[in-house]
Amino acid sequence: MARLKVTQLRSEIGTKHNQRESLRSLGLKRINDVVVKEDRPEIRGMIFKVSHLVKVEEVE
Repeated sequence: MARLKVTQLRSEIGTKHNQRESLRSLGLKRINDVVVKEDRPEIRGMIFKVSHLVKVEEVE
């Protein structure tokens, strides 16, 4: 299964509550944090909510 490398690029300050919760659920706490998650629909949905705050790359 493919994996996604998610990097937080922008601050969560000034965002909506559900966007902050999506970042926390992904495991991102501060700028330049990086997590690797499996490519699943639930993860894709959380990334879509915060797509303006993160960078996503596929890794193997």
